[in-house]
Amino acid sequence: MWRNASESFGAIQTTYFARHKGEVNSCTFSPDCQILLTCSDDSRLYLWNAKSGKLVCKVKGHTGPVNACCFSPDCTMFASASYDCSVRVWRTATAECLHTLMGHQKSVETVCFSPDSRQLLSAGWDQTAILWDLQQGKFIKTFSGHQDVIQSCSFSLNGQYMATGSWDYTVKVWDLLDGGRCRTLEGHTGNISCICFSVTGMMVNVWDCETGKCLTTLEGVLDPAYACAFSPNGTLVLSGPIGQPNL
Repeated sequence: MWRNASESFGAIQTTYFARHKGEVNSCTFSPDCQILLTCSDDSRLYLWNAKSGKLVCKVKGHTGPVNACCFSPDCTMFASASYDCSVRVWRTATAECLHTLMGHQKSVETVCFSPDSRQLLSAGWDQTAILWDLQQGKFIKTFSGHQDVIQSCSFSLNGQYMATGSWDYTVKVWDLLDGGRCRTLEGHTGNISCICFSVTGMMVNVWDCETGKCLTTLEGVLDPAYACAFSPNGTLVLSGPIGQPNL
C-alpha cells in the first residue's frame, strides 16, 4: 500500500501485505477507508485493517479464482466475482455470505454496486451483463450485445446509466430509465480493461453518454492501460499500465 506524497504526486510505500497463496487479482478500499479488501486466484478474499496492515478476516466460499471485488457505497456489503461462475455478496461486519448469485455461464470478471447499494451488476466471459436485486437476491435482467468477454463495468453516480467494457474494443452504455436502451461507443483499438464515469455522471472515460461521441483522446501512455479513475471533483483522470500510473 502506498501513501500519496501531497503536491508532488509521488508516493511513499507505507505497508506491505503478503498472505495470499495465489495471484492477487483485485483490491479496493472500503468507502470509509478503514478496510482493504483483496481477492486472489487462491479462491479467497481477505479483509485487512488499512491502517495497521493486519489481516482481519479470511473469507471463504468460492470454488475457483476470485477475479474481482468491490464494496457497496454504504459500506455494509462487499461483492466478489469468480471463475466458478458465481457472484457472492457478503456482509461487511461479519463476512457472512448474504447471497450467492448464479446466472452466468462462464467465469465472472467484473462486478459493481449501484449508487444506492440496492442493485449489483456483474459481467464476464459469457459476453453478458446481469443486473441483480440485492434486497431479494434475485435476477433482474440480462444485457446482451458484446461480441467478446466483458472485463469492466460501472454505474453512473445518478444510477441512470450502466457501462460495460469488452474485449470487442467497445463500450456499451445502458440507460436504465429508458428500458435498457443501449448506445455503443467505438474508437478503442484494444481490449477495454477499465471504465469509470465522471463525477457528473455524464462521461465514461472521455465519451459523452448522451451522444456517443468521443470528446477527447488522452495520449501519453505507451503501454496498455489496465485501470482508470476520475478525481472526486471530476477535473483529473488517472490511468496507466501496471506499475506506472499517469495523471
